[in-house]
Amino acid sequence: MAKSVPLGARGEAEDTVQFEHTLRARHPDLPPVYSTPEMIGLMERAAFHALQPYCEGDEITVGTSINIEHRTATGIGARVRAEAVLQSFDGRFYTLRVTARDECSEIGRGMVGRAVVSVSKFMERMKKSRT
Repeated sequence: MAKSVPLGARGEAEDTVQFEHTLRARHPDLPPVYSTPEMIGLMERAAFHALQPYCEGDEITVGTSINIEHRTATGIGARVRAEAVLQSFDGRFYTLRVTARDECSEIGRGMVGRAVVSVSKFMERMKKSRT
């Protein structure tokens, strides 16, 4: 990343919980509540949005670690907003504090790690590993 990312850089992502985002979509005996993997995906998108404006050329950031608590259930139709705030960085590795809220309360929180990669270099490495 040629551009310096300021601590406190923020990103958001928002979604409305649909059936396909629920536990029941994975198994009929489970309740129709927002699944943890869906919440984590929303948090990761918020983290991506926080860092992407600072990437250059074909750079993107990819997830490297997660430490998330899913604290409260939320159901179909709820609007969920995730926010990510840059807490620290070490070279090309970034740590962001993330939260997810529905209309009533915080439903999840934690930390995610992301790393900067060049898409072209990444794809080249993938080609070599398959041959």
